[in-house]
Amino acid sequence: MTTSERSRRVTLAQVAELAGVSIMTASYTYNRPGRVSERARSQVLAAATQLGYGGPDPSAQALRRGSTRTLGVVLGEHLPYAFDDPAAVSFLAGIADVCTGHGYGMTIVPISGSAEDAQRITSAAVDGFILWTTADDDPVLAAVQATRRPVVIHGGPAVAQLDLVSIDNREAARAIGAIAFAGARRVAVVSQPLDRSRVSSVAAGCDLADVRFPVTRDRLAGYRAAAEAVGIAWCDVVVGVCSRNDAAEAERTAVTLLAAADRPEAIVAMSDQQAVGVVRAVRAAGLTVPEDVAVTGWDDTAIAARSGLTTVAQSLREQGAACARTVFGQALDSCTTSWSIVRRSSTRS
Repeated sequence: MTTSERSRRVTLAQVAELAGVSIMTASYTYNRPGRVSERARSQVLAAATQLGYGGPDPSAQALRRGSTRTLGVVLGEHLPYAFDDPAAVSFLAGIADVCTGHGYGMTIVPISGSAEDAQRITSAAVDGFILWTTADDDPVLAAVQATRRPVVIHGGPAVAQLDLVSIDNREAARAIGAIAFAGARRVAVVSQPLDRSRVSSVAAGCDLADVRFPVTRDRLAGYRAAAEAVGIAWCDVVVGVCSRNDAAEAERTAVTLLAAADRPEAIVAMSDQQAVGVVRAVRAAGLTVPEDVAVTGWDDTAIAARSGLTTVAQSLREQGAACARTVFGQALDSCTTSWSIVRRSSTRS
């Protein structure tokens, strides 16, 4: 019989009997060791080793206390994104800061748009959920609500009776667009995905009514307001949509934008990662930033400072922490967190 087979069959009562102690003493050895003498503890652990007992079943313990002491983070991205994307890393670190203070763990629940997503949510052994920004029509919204556990959404969409933590994406986009578009006659946007299909495209005058990701929609609305303020019609603004927040894909999109006969004189990107790709494309075309093409990013990650990017600064770490604190029951002062514009050398003004 293997050790694992013995462990599945051995009970705490058997351990207590072999150790010559009560079942309560054996239980306290694992759950409240401070209430057990060193001698009794040694007897219990020695008996457990002899019998191949690995300790109480964590799932049974969670069932008894009605808590898993774990928060679930629903991530509508492929799993490596959580570790590769600087913004996601910062956001998750903020959640981890708060979880640590409460003695909680964190489980990442990736969703892929498949029929199994709802089941993945309902079967997650967590005490509450934090949803990374998603689309208006994402079925996981109903799935997390159906669990009747605490839920906080980051970025959007806004859902009745659920808490939301975000910045004013529209106003932030309008503000940075005003800087990027100053003195330009032709402008373009390198955008995050428009909907859950994540189809890449390049087209003028994106119809905002078709955009299902509220964060993307609000940023496009802000860029449109900034363009119109300097006399550029939205139908003349070319929007290059990327399927992922990826510098290489943004670079390829920017190459297409810059190859046009009426190439843009300013390109606003929805992340610093994308903006870095845009800068590479500008330089590969033999052009200069910002003299030929002004470029802006978003998030003010470390790469923005290294690259001299004008960008929207927001603390995704603090937003992650705010989401976690809200799941733990702390009331939000406001669902809208702070942002600012950081001016660097990638824009003309």
